[in-house]
Amino acid sequence: MPDIPPHPHLLALGRRIKHLRLEKGYKQKRLAEHIGIDRSYIGGVERGERNPGIVNLVRIAMALEVEVGDLFPPVTSLSSES
Repeated sequence: MPDIPPHPHLLALGRRIKHLRLEKGYKQKRLAEHIGIDRSYIGGVERGERNPGIVNLVRIAMALEVEVGDLFPPVTSLSSES
């Protein structure tokens, strides 16, 4: 089965979450432990390989002490063709 590249919007979301996590000085492991999910899941989200559900987005936002909307990149930075 060929590798399918991550969707550009998921890549942008993952980059934004990683940026916010690094601003807090958190390692993936610390963030994952804080919200009760596996570290590999956080890595997959940050690489755009996972499409996180709303419950996990809320958990991530709470752990990073940001609003859920802050996890998303500005719409103007996203391609409308994706």
